[in-house]
Amino acid sequence: MTLMDDMHKFGHEQVLFSYDAVTGCRAIIAIHDTTLGPALGGCRVIDYADQSKALKDALLLSRGMTYKAAVAGLPLGGGKAVVMGDVNRLRSRAFFHAFGRFVNSFAGRYITSVDMNTRYEDLRWMSEVSPYVSGLVYSAEQGGVSYATAVGVYYGLKAALKDRLSCDSFAGLRVAVQGVGSVGASLCEFLHEDGAQLVVADINNERLETMVKKYGASVVDTDAIHAHDVDVYAPCARGGILNDQTIPEMKAKIVGGAANNQLEDPDRHGALLAERGILYAPDYVINAGGLMHASYGLDGASHSDLMVKVKGIEATLDDIFSQSKKEGVLPHLISYAIGKKHILEAKKHTQPFSQAYKPPFKK
Repeated sequence: MTLMDDMHKFGHEQVLFSYDAVTGCRAIIAIHDTTLGPALGGCRVIDYADQSKALKDALLLSRGMTYKAAVAGLPLGGGKAVVMGDVNRLRSRAFFHAFGRFVNSFAGRYITSVDMNTRYEDLRWMSEVSPYVSGLVYSAEQGGVSYATAVGVYYGLKAALKDRLSCDSFAGLRVAVQGVGSVGASLCEFLHEDGAQLVVADINNERLETMVKKYGASVVDTDAIHAHDVDVYAPCARGGILNDQTIPEMKAKIVGGAANNQLEDPDRHGALLAERGILYAPDYVINAGGLMHASYGLDGASHSDLMVKVKGIEATLDDIFSQSKKEGVLPHLISYAIGKKHILEAKKHTQPFSQAYKPPFKK
């Protein structure tokens, strides 16, 4: 299939490629849908095996951001940036200045933020050349995008506990967290404080040692954690982890985490989880706390208001699980229908977002 075929299949509005010869910054920005507002989505830097994998990530992740914003009730569309290369070798002010200039070419239709392998320092460098950067507020004192994501996942998992296990505490439960970077580590802290017994996996040994020392976590291999004997499985790393190979091996009763695009094939693998009696908390609902934080400043809300909204992910999932039972429709299909309804309603009254936009983000 060609790029235009893929854009038509997934409903994308725009995909742009950029290459900066001086810094070696090779990037793709995909805008999925701007009906509800400018496309907001993070910038991830990965040393992709080839360009096709980077493009696939950009397309799938940007589509997920559209529905994440729609279900969360945010005045935003869906977009994503992927940068190809080894961030540890390429990272510099000039590199992220080049990326910031690429962001500017969208004239506000795309707003960027942190994502996999980008840091707040990188955001500050971007913001030196572009006003279309969010997520800089409360990065230290009150927690940033990653912290807000972890808060939302924790409260979302509490909704899953009530629905699947008829309890509201993690005390005595075994929880497997795959990926203990900035989001996964914060999630482990919340789970530990609530009495969970942690099982963790990560490619970074230093992170694992920290989890063992701080929380007494058990360490397992990244390729085997999905099959561990636990009550809850929280994928917090790469997507596509719920697939034909992993689902039949799973013992957890609940799956919910910070990773995007967890279902390799949403239709088939969502149904397969249900057949095995596993409750799936849709990824773009449970991990929306980061987007909520990244959008902070659009409406002038206080940080306390923001955190109330993030914790409200629990109530959102309560409603989705309840509606799922009532209608006999799987939770990920219910959440998709909710997001689609918001977008279709908005299309009756507006055209896709196009005018120049300078976000009033606080810095």
